[in-house]
Amino acid sequence: MRKSIVLSAFLTLAVTFGAIAQDVKPEEKKREPGHYNENKFRQMYDEMATPNMFRTASGAPGPAYYQQKADYVMNLELDDKNKKLYGSETITYHNNAKESLEYLWVQLDQNIERPDSKTPLVENQNMDKAITTSGFAKKYMGSPFQGGFNIEYVKDAKGNPMKYTINQTMMRIDLPKPLKNGEKVSFSIKWWYNIVNYMEGANNGRSGYEQFPDGNRLYVMAQFFPRMAVYNDVEGWQNMQFWGRGEFALAFGDYEVNITVPADHVMEGTGVLQNRSEVFTAEQVKRWELAEKTFDKPVVIVTQEEAVAKESSFSDKKKTWKFKAQNVRDFGFSTSRKFIIDAMAVDLPTNKPLAISIYPKEANPLWGDLSTKAVAHTLKTYSHFTFDYPYPKAVSVSAEDQGMEYPMICWNYGRPDEKGFVSDRIKYGMLGVIIHEVGHNFFPMIVNSDERQWSWMDEGLNTFLEYLTETSFDPNFPASRGPAKNIVPYMKGNQKYLEPIMSNSENIYNFGANAYGKPATGLNILRETIMGHELFDHAFKTYANRWKFKHPTPEDFFRTMEDASAVDLDWFWRGWFYSTDYTDIGVKTVKQYYVSTEASKETQAMFNRRGRKISDGEPMLYLVAEDAPDFKPELKKAMDVNSVQALSDYVNKNYTAEEKNALKSPKYFYEVEFEKPGGLIMPIIVELQYEDGTSEIQKFPAQIWRRNNDTAKRVFATEKKVVKIQLDPKLETADVDVENNYWPKAETVSKFDTLEKK
Repeated sequence: MRKSIVLSAFLTLAVTFGAIAQDVKPEEKKREPGHYNENKFRQMYDEMATPNMFRTASGAPGPAYYQQKADYVMNLELDDKNKKLYGSETITYHNNAKESLEYLWVQLDQNIERPDSKTPLVENQNMDKAITTSGFAKKYMGSPFQGGFNIEYVKDAKGNPMKYTINQTMMRIDLPKPLKNGEKVSFSIKWWYNIVNYMEGANNGRSGYEQFPDGNRLYVMAQFFPRMAVYNDVEGWQNMQFWGRGEFALAFGDYEVNITVPADHVMEGTGVLQNRSEVFTAEQVKRWELAEKTFDKPVVIVTQEEAVAKESSFSDKKKTWKFKAQNVRDFGFSTSRKFIIDAMAVDLPTNKPLAISIYPKEANPLWGDLSTKAVAHTLKTYSHFTFDYPYPKAVSVSAEDQGMEYPMICWNYGRPDEKGFVSDRIKYGMLGVIIHEVGHNFFPMIVNSDERQWSWMDEGLNTFLEYLTETSFDPNFPASRGPAKNIVPYMKGNQKYLEPIMSNSENIYNFGANAYGKPATGLNILRETIMGHELFDHAFKTYANRWKFKHPTPEDFFRTMEDASAVDLDWFWRGWFYSTDYTDIGVKTVKQYYVSTEASKETQAMFNRRGRKISDGEPMLYLVAEDAPDFKPELKKAMDVNSVQALSDYVNKNYTAEEKNALKSPKYFYEVEFEKPGGLIMPIIVELQYEDGTSEIQKFPAQIWRRNNDTAKRVFATEKKVVKIQLDPKLETADVDVENNYWPKAETVSKFDTLEKK
């Protein structure tokens, strides 16, 4: 026998009365036209790509899935005096697509710095009403920077010139014959370019050099070589131009890179250094070997004293650093004679990578104290939620005004001020960017999404994991993105300047909120409020493992999250990712009901309209609203089960003593109607606060809105008197208007009224 039968009876009565009221025959009126299915819980067959043999309906790679491979052998030389980079590279491109390719597309990202670059021309401008003299000279009087690739040749494997066409940041290489499935082609490119000071108005601020007052430079080198564009089953060639914001779509491959720099430079880069004993001292090599076995704290490999000693040397000699990397999608390196290096090993179940930091003395003591520890913690946390970090190292480089990632290496801002002071803003800003950029090793360096098209797939997913990493690193971490309440100012902004998350990055006004904050918040809401940790974490890990070292699309993510959890989330993806709707759920009305053994006139009329007798023999109980026309004041009291003879008799007759002890004893009855002025579907989270100071929270799934997008009703039968009802008390749903979240309505006193009283 159901032990909650008393409560169920009252709920049933309330629902029955509502149904009776709706059965009233409407007056004759003009027939309304039909309509298409606009229910927000409809499946997303129209929005998402049709599953196929490449990408299945489950979100997993299909039996026909393929991806291309691009291998590189490069010889580079950095001319520190003239700030130039010279390079020659041989690319071997493997065609694994079923179709043949007539030409190849190569990305020339440095061309964004050419004098004739179109990137500055697509930005709107306003006249400066006031400007510094230096700013005026640079903006209106200076000559454009002479940047961009200077291509000396493109040759085939036999040394013959190949035909090529450059279109801004893309180069098409025409093949003498189509490249068939299973075939590969090798070709060589020789190039050079002037390295930009990225802190002085570069069009692409991700790469270049930082100038120090003593004449030294710190180089962070990326997008420095012609790189193969992605060809896949979704778009064919991803040859969308690089305008500066939308980042990269890149193929995996193996790299062998030799980099010649001044002999007094210290360097880190993607891959495994092949000639450590040639470029480090014997003592530094011993420190490195110690770091590989040290898991509790960083080992300093190049000391501050050693770095400072080199700052004034400016050697005319050269040294070549040799790196090899397998199965990476890109390559980056950083070099300077100012660098200090420290490192420690990270103990993962299947790998023991090194967490490494390189930084100038200007970054100490902040970097020496915290950077490598943050790198190690990031690798551990991300590995827990996805897969064990598979690469041999992760490097954090101190570079001012930077926050950028490449395989195994990233640039991060944050240093003490000129007096050595470290504010909380500087400290947590540095920690946040290190965690974020190191985290990008997972998304998109391994789970290799198309950043040129879908920025949120790397930035949003990574920002979500960044939030989990920050709060586990320091419970008091002032995380700016992740908590639902932090996205509210953006969500309730002017709709003219809002775009769905599913928008190309170049078309977005508020890029940070849209590509980073909103998707991260959405995932946090899924984990904390909608799915729960266990279901979400399993599904998220499934996605990461299905698509590591592959090229996922948004649909692959959406489908996997549902497939691995058995939670239908189409309503969530449609609202949160495909629209600019916002959450606004409020308490519309609250009616209190009292138990009576007499039917009110209103109830009698309902039964009469349906041609039914008010009782078929079994004693009836009636729930009467306080605002009913014939409400009797004597009913206004808490219900006592024992004082209602019919109910008492029923319980004594049908329940054992043990069952009676388990029964609830509701005394107060409330019908609450919720409204939803906002377009977003969300669960309803209700906190009932009682007269004795206690409270409880009840949650109703988002599907409560499945038949009515505007209102929903629930009946609460409680043993204690409710004095306050509050929706979303912990601010879990990004509700943009909390003033309608309360019953009784909170009085809002204006500043004018306050002044009048004074």
